[in-house]
Amino acid sequence: MTEFELRILDFIADKFSSPFLDKVMPIITIFGDHGIFWMTLTLVLLLFRKTRPLGLSMAISLALGYICGNLIVKNIVARTRPYEYRSEINLLVSRLSDYSFPSGHSLASFEAATCIFIRYKKWGVAALIFATLISLSRLYLYVHFPSDVLAGMALGIVFGITGSMIANRIYRNKTIVMRKSLID
Repeated sequence: MTEFELRILDFIADKFSSPFLDKVMPIITIFGDHGIFWMTLTLVLLLFRKTRPLGLSMAISLALGYICGNLIVKNIVARTRPYEYRSEINLLVSRLSDYSFPSGHSLASFEAATCIFIRYKKWGVAALIFATLISLSRLYLYVHFPSDVLAGMALGIVFGITGSMIANRIYRNKTIVMRKSLID
């Protein structure tokens, strides 16, 4: 499996590498670094009553992904990054100290984008496109295997749906409690 995935990465490097993408992809990937962009967006959404349910769903999703994906799965699988197999690769980003599977960039991006899509379809489509670009940047930059990215995307969608369901339940229960207190 690893050799097949390395061939895919080599194909991407061979067919799509360009000076333009060499400049753009490291910038795109920054938006997934440590989930900071998505966490900042989450905090902003939590500030406003209208967007607070979305902010809560994103916060729950990002927490689930961090715990399950980054703390548990990455350390259980302990997969070496693809550039470790190809010493001749000229990395456009710094070497990373954590494991490769699943892609944390893809995970956080798809968690947030899924939550946005569930609440606001138009903005959600844009967020999913952006999440896809971040995920593709990880392949272009040779820091993740395709299965790392696909697993991050899949887990991100699952945690995005889960976080949205939990947030909906919290807000539904809050509304019920508020209605009861108004009646009493």
